[in-house]
Amino acid sequence: MHLTTRVQDGLKEAARQPDRGDISITTVIIWVAAVAGALAIAGTIAVVIAKYNGQLNGL
Repeated sequence: MHLTTRVQDGLKEAARQPDRGDISITTVIIWVAAVAGALAIAGTIAVVIAKYNGQLNGL
């Protein structure tokens, strides 16, 4: 099957069943947890750097 045929078939299918944009609650929970974890890690790193900044300057 050629690429153009696959693209055309995909466009026909998309027109037949348009995506409603529904996001599952599981996906939302995973994203919120990932963002919260990233913020917690960044905050911890910032606190450690602020705490030991004076000692790091002497290196």
